[in-house]
Amino acid sequence: MIPSPGSSTDPCCADVSAAPSWSDAPYPVLVLDANGAVVDRNRAARLLLPGPSGESPARDALPSWLSDAHRCHTDGTCAASADPPSGRIGDRFYEARPTPAADGSVAWWLVDGTGRHLAEASLHRARERADTLAVLFSTLLSSLNVPRCAEVAAQMAAEHLADAAVLVTPPVGRRYAVTHARRGEPVVQETRQIDPHGVPGLAEALRGFPPVPARWINPDDIPDWVIPAGFSGPVGSVIVTPLPGHGVPAGALILLRSGTEQAFTPDEEAFARLFAARAGTALSAARLYSEQTAITATLMRELLPPTLTSVHGVEYAGRYRTAMDHERVGGDFYDVHPGADASRETFVVLGDVAGKGLEAAVLTGKIRNTLHALLPLASDHQQVLRLLNGALLTSHHTRFATLVLVSVKRDGSHVRLRLTSAGHMPPLVVRADGGVEEVDTHGTLVGALPTVTVRTAETVLAPGETCLLYTDGITEARGGPLGDELFGERRLRQALVECAGMPGEAIVERVQMLAAQWLGSGRHDDMAVLAIGAPRTGPSAGAGEHAVDGGQPGRNT
Repeated sequence: MIPSPGSSTDPCCADVSAAPSWSDAPYPVLVLDANGAVVDRNRAARLLLPGPSGESPARDALPSWLSDAHRCHTDGTCAASADPPSGRIGDRFYEARPTPAADGSVAWWLVDGTGRHLAEASLHRARERADTLAVLFSTLLSSLNVPRCAEVAAQMAAEHLADAAVLVTPPVGRRYAVTHARRGEPVVQETRQIDPHGVPGLAEALRGFPPVPARWINPDDIPDWVIPAGFSGPVGSVIVTPLPGHGVPAGALILLRSGTEQAFTPDEEAFARLFAARAGTALSAARLYSEQTAITATLMRELLPPTLTSVHGVEYAGRYRTAMDHERVGGDFYDVHPGADASRETFVVLGDVAGKGLEAAVLTGKIRNTLHALLPLASDHQQVLRLLNGALLTSHHTRFATLVLVSVKRDGSHVRLRLTSAGHMPPLVVRADGGVEEVDTHGTLVGALPTVTVRTAETVLAPGETCLLYTDGITEARGGPLGDELFGERRLRQALVECAGMPGEAIVERVQMLAAQWLGSGRHDDMAVLAIGAPRTGPSAGAGEHAVDGGQPGRNT
């Protein structure tokens, strides 16, 4: 019945009958026969598992995990494992170490492993929470969209922290964005008017104040709008915690558990605050990105070239390509400022600021705004350029610009142009017969010298003829078979000869396409092309149609 004496010095393997102090061993020891009945036990075991009236406990009074381990041990059916049988007895956690005897009985030494078990469980929870936070942060930072961040944060909070989660972001006006999430259910987002003071601690959390302990919040005080549809049972425990942001709160998180669930522990409250801090950081970054994107889009609208259409019977078309394909603005620009009516001239400008990228675009915006302010003087190109030159010289910018100013007016079926180049390539006119003419205008660039000297030229476009303005990004496009040859003015003129009679939209598209093909995948400068065309259809020749200075219509003067 009792294991025979052994020579081992391990207390878990000692002969319990030969050791006179066995009954006083600090480890509880139970001796079970082959059928699992308790046949002997020491003093510590009697204290741990007392039987009725001091008798040995019945077989069914033993912990099930110990009975199962004994049955496997005696039957020889236990799987090989490095871990000993273990389980709870009362509020303690024990590991059982067997010492078999020749008669089939087994002495089970019960080693208290509660401390290690609790430490391992705590470590396991810490790892799970660390993994949760890592997944949360990674998922949140993968999107800089505020509603998407709110959806992910609320959903993960419901999955890992509570039965349901409600995320409230700061108000826009008097309305709040509210995100409801329930474990295993789709997230619901809405915008509504709420009273944050109706939820204990919510108003304070939205202002960034520290949360109050969950035990201080009465679940009965939670208003109906907080509780997601389909929430099971009454609210039993509530956490309201702020979502810290970059300088200002990013919102607040409300966690709900039903009355049948365990209340939030202090450790869970601490983890909820850590979770909220990560979510708040991501939400704040998303909100900042959204605000900056909105500001950038607003400013970009002022920097991007306008969409060109027909104005007062004159056709306009333009194409623009920045030096870097991932950018939207650069140093080239064009604008068309219609006259008050068809009897007034339309003011057209195409320019090229030295440099490229955002810095050049900033000066581009300043030039465009200055020219817009000088529109009342637009008929006097010399005066406009003189005032613009003075404005650039007094600014902190060290860049200069080249410009072409054009005053356009429909005259019967023809279109009259007055053109002034300030350091820019002369415009080219595509005649109906296929000829390509250079407008005789030239001058000094703007923003570099104290004075600007220019020559203004006039020309007339007959129906079907087009005047093309372009920047040096077209002619200086470097490419070709060896990748080092300029596209050049000769190729541009040849391309325009082939464009005779084509509408302006088709001409600018073809010029851009040929330059892009010449470049291949090589680097290039900003490219801008603008076409001013006289429509093929229009008022018949007659009153109001005449040559300029006695010359033939459609020729430079």
